[in-house]
Amino acid sequence: MGFIKMLIGLPLLVVILVFAFVNNDLATFDLWPFYIEITVSLSVAIVFFIALGFVIGSFFSWLSYAPVRQALRKQKKQNKKLNKEQQRLVREMEGLHENLENLKELEAQLPKPSLGDRFKNLFKKSKKASDPDAKAEK
Repeated sequence: MGFIKMLIGLPLLVVILVFAFVNNDLATFDLWPFYIEITVSLSVAIVFFIALGFVIGSFFSWLSYAPVRQALRKQKKQNKKLNKEQQRLVREMEGLHENLENLKELEAQLPKPSLGDRFKNLFKKSKKASDPDAKAEK
């Protein structure tokens, strides 16, 4: 983008400066509400008015992007908030992983039930699940 601005702006600047300095005649400007007359070289007036136009255009361009800058500030604030939330959730998840590992270690240390005990527990659970009175008690 900077190269394109240079490619267009530099020749344009050269043409404007050549035009301004070729016209060396004196020009009189009447500042109407103050009744003041100023006589300056036409080249100085041309360069001044082009610079003034550039400054005014830059100012209005800056003003037109005010909503974009405001939205960017809000977005940055929201990003910081979400980053803090993410860090909190990551810490919480790490704690849960540690708890899971501890539970796995504890389960590995418990004695394993025999095959007969497993079948007894299996049928006990299925009777409770199929019993309507047990569901009502819960």
